[in-house]
Amino acid sequence: MTEKSQEIEEIQEDQDVKETAEVQEVQDVPETEEAQEEQDVPEAEDAQEEQDVLEAEDAQEEQDVLEAEEVQEAQDVHDDEPQMPDEEQPDEEQPDVSQPDQEITTTVESVVEAVLFASDESLTDARLASIVETSAKQVRQHIKNLNEKYQANNNAFRIEQIAGGYQMLTLSPYNLWLKKLLRVRGDNKLSPAAMETLAIIAYKQPVMRADIEAIRGVAVGEVIRSLSYKGLVKIVGRAEVLGRPMLYGTTKKFLEVFGLNTLKDLPKAQELKEPSL
Repeated sequence: MTEKSQEIEEIQEDQDVKETAEVQEVQDVPETEEAQEEQDVPEAEDAQEEQDVLEAEDAQEEQDVLEAEEVQEAQDVHDDEPQMPDEEQPDEEQPDVSQPDQEITTTVESVVEAVLFASDESLTDARLASIVETSAKQVRQHIKNLNEKYQANNNAFRIEQIAGGYQMLTLSPYNLWLKKLLRVRGDNKLSPAAMETLAIIAYKQPVMRADIEAIRGVAVGEVIRSLSYKGLVKIVGRAEVLGRPMLYGTTKKFLEVFGLNTLKDLPKAQELKEPSL
């Protein structure tokens, strides 16, 4: 074989190698694109599915809380409606136990006392003033006078400031005997999980559900829904973050149930005692 023939063969061999490489590269590109496309489709579907689930959970949670608030509001309206007396049934002759008429002199102070005695919720000084038809300043003075009389007579009750208003309450030393009389309704009992969640909301409000779950380490959706049905928790707004999650806070009923005038009356962390083991 001549030197010229050898050069021709080498050139031909180099050209064949280049053509083979180009063919292989052209073949690999579609395969790579197809493989990448196949990989991207499940990832995109998973991301979309996860986003849909989160949006559905948020929508369901918001709907449940709103329904709870509507139920509570309807219950409050029903409680405020005057109850019609039952039809009187003809009874057998009853003995006359009526007391002889006595003249009762009413004063502004006694009217304030009567209204507070009959009310099952706290009343603001402005509302009391509108009922009694006097000024709020006079109402506060009458309440002060009444408490001084109660203390002088060693009465078992006082007029206390609760949830931004005034309410007649028994003194704490009588709790031992009152517990024997009262039976706490089952729907007002709070589980340890509910108490923990309510405490976090009370101290951290307004607070997102994610923050509550981060503190407790467990899901709290059902617990928040239960607290909403009991009228202790409500939606107070939306956070200015991605997704605008709902913010939760406590209600006026929360203050009434726990005997607080404002949230500032919550015990400080230093005042809280660790539970005894």
